[in-house]
Amino acid sequence: MCGRYAATGGRAELVAAFDVTETVGEELPPSYNVAPSQKVNVVLDRAPRDDPDANPVRMLNSQVKWGLVPSWAKDPKIGSRMINARSETITSKPAFKAAASRRRCIIPADGYYEWMKTKDAAKTPFFLHGNDDGPSAMAGLYELWPNPELPDDDPARWLWTCTVLTRPATDAAGEIHDRSPVILPPTFIGPWLDTGLTDRDDVDALLNSVPEPHLVPYEVSTAVNSPRNNRPDLLTPVHR
Repeated sequence: MCGRYAATGGRAELVAAFDVTETVGEELPPSYNVAPSQKVNVVLDRAPRDDPDANPVRMLNSQVKWGLVPSWAKDPKIGSRMINARSETITSKPAFKAAASRRRCIIPADGYYEWMKTKDAAKTPFFLHGNDDGPSAMAGLYELWPNPELPDDDPARWLWTCTVLTRPATDAAGEIHDRSPVILPPTFIGPWLDTGLTDRDDVDALLNSVPEPHLVPYEVSTAVNSPRNNRPDLLTPVHR
């Protein structure tokens, strides 16, 4: 699973890294310990709100909460149970299949945290990241939930939420946990965000073709266990 990650890149860096042409919301500060329910940066292709028939543009939306809330949900609290989605079943699960066809996104991250269980049942935190400079692109889905208590013309009526896709872990990540995020190489970002890709079989085929990531893990301080801790030294290796 992916229940905590780091995202320290500023808006200008993300705009350049992902060829963004439009930004939505106020810029988020760097976070060394992103936790569920917090607002996160999400990159997606979507037609402008005031011209839905126009060609889609690459957007960076900074007002998306981590924890997907399906449009049909009666209570947005369901999002706390949907921070991750198994990539193997997103095109068939009711909570994810609509988004898998029409609302795919990427969630930029420097890397993510995972906890390895030891023989004495303790959990040791690790930070896993790629070898390349710049943010990684975690594959995700996004949704818009309409608040029934607000009028249709209220800008606050729509709650944007997202989830991170996971896959069976391999490489060094598999020694720490059996699941890891789906990390898209640069050549997969365009196809993943393509709004013309709507057939669920084609979505599955694309996911199945994503190569396994090669991640570098290192142990970090247990201070990361608390989402209240959010500072640069959380990324410092315990053993240098």
